[in-house]
Amino acid sequence: MHFLKWLYPGMKLKRWLLLFSLGAIAASLGLAIVFNYKFVGSVEEALFKFVYRTTGKYYYTATTVAGIGIIALGLATMTFATRQIIRSVISVLVPEGSERLVEIIFQKRKLNRGPAIVVIGGGTGLSVLLRGIKSVTSNVTAIVTVADDGGSSGRIREDLGIIPPGDLRNCLVALADTEPLMEKLFQHRFGGAGDLAGHSFGNLFLAAMTEVLGDVELALKESSKVLKVRGQVLPASTTTIRLVAEMTDGTLVEGESQIPLAKKTIKRISIRPHDAQPVEAALEAIRDADVCILGPGSLYTSVMPNLLVQGIADALRQSEAVKIYICNVMTQPGETDGYTASRHVQAIFDHVGPGVIDYVVVNVQEVAESLQNTYARQGAYPVLADIEAIEAMGVKVIGANLISETNLVRHDPVKLSRTIVDLVYKLKSTSERMKLLDYYLIAENIKEIKD
Repeated sequence: MHFLKWLYPGMKLKRWLLLFSLGAIAASLGLAIVFNYKFVGSVEEALFKFVYRTTGKYYYTATTVAGIGIIALGLATMTFATRQIIRSVISVLVPEGSERLVEIIFQKRKLNRGPAIVVIGGGTGLSVLLRGIKSVTSNVTAIVTVADDGGSSGRIREDLGIIPPGDLRNCLVALADTEPLMEKLFQHRFGGAGDLAGHSFGNLFLAAMTEVLGDVELALKESSKVLKVRGQVLPASTTTIRLVAEMTDGTLVEGESQIPLAKKTIKRISIRPHDAQPVEAALEAIRDADVCILGPGSLYTSVMPNLLVQGIADALRQSEAVKIYICNVMTQPGETDGYTASRHVQAIFDHVGPGVIDYVVVNVQEVAESLQNTYARQGAYPVLADIEAIEAMGVKVIGANLISETNLVRHDPVKLSRTIVDLVYKLKSTSERMKLLDYYLIAENIKEIKD
């Protein structure tokens, strides 16, 4: 029988179970004495005789006092034994100790009740946002582009005929709740000059899991268990998609990695095959979401490819979720040269129509002049937050300080997630507001403790 396994040698539970039992017996005996049950009459009589021999008088409250004392002793013994049993179990299941246990309980009891958030995109920007969002809710779904054809992902895509794993890997790591060594392992790239040179271990791991299990969705699900991922990561489609850009001069450029290199102005972008089918779980996540977020990420090569997969844009339009687009903070050479924030929004509407964006989050923080000069040499400039032009399109605008103060101009995950949660907080009812605020404050407290 399964319960007998608790009695196996070396479990370090039997002694505490025995002590707990003795405590329960003592507490029961004490209760019996207090209420003067006949089967403990002999014990009661012995107490009377002891008191009489000691004091020479009868004290009829002696049994009550003695019973209360035995109850207290029994309860203290049970409490101590229970504590030791819990410690014994925790030491095996959570070697890191009680602090880690607090985080697990918080995740299961609080984060699991957080808002359902769907984030759609790809590239570095998506993983940055996910790192902030996972401290607010575990109900997060990342829907990731599968149009990447460069680097390690592109080589695996061509050699094995599977969807590129790079952006999927980055999102898994961003949502991971695991040891730093495991994260470093998944992000490690092989050096040297052989066939493995430039490959990421995480990419090879996902490719191997896909071949072993025969299904990329199942491979992501099992990989999520390894990394203890909060939420889920899904490809927009399981079809190997190829991006095609039509330029304003009429030329066509094929391949996600080749489009920025053409150094031309994009007129329109499309995917091949045109009828690529979406992952059903991705559509379900959009339908059930409280919040759907587009970006941050490359407009034409990270955000747009997801929306061009059949059914994704329609699911967004039909969803009752709050739809938010996070505009990039810098233009991208060969892709969005000279684009303002409103032009980013207009490009999305031109490709998939209106109804997919309710709010646009734009950065209003000034970029340091030294960083502007560095980026200008690469042909990148801060995206102008032309708020009035966006509002004229029927979309609300949230302006905030969003960039991190580093040697790179990127969204700060804490600032960005704070802005998103604050927006959701304002849109919810009073009771739900308090709940969301509670999630966020507890997440911030745990982050401060860990730091």
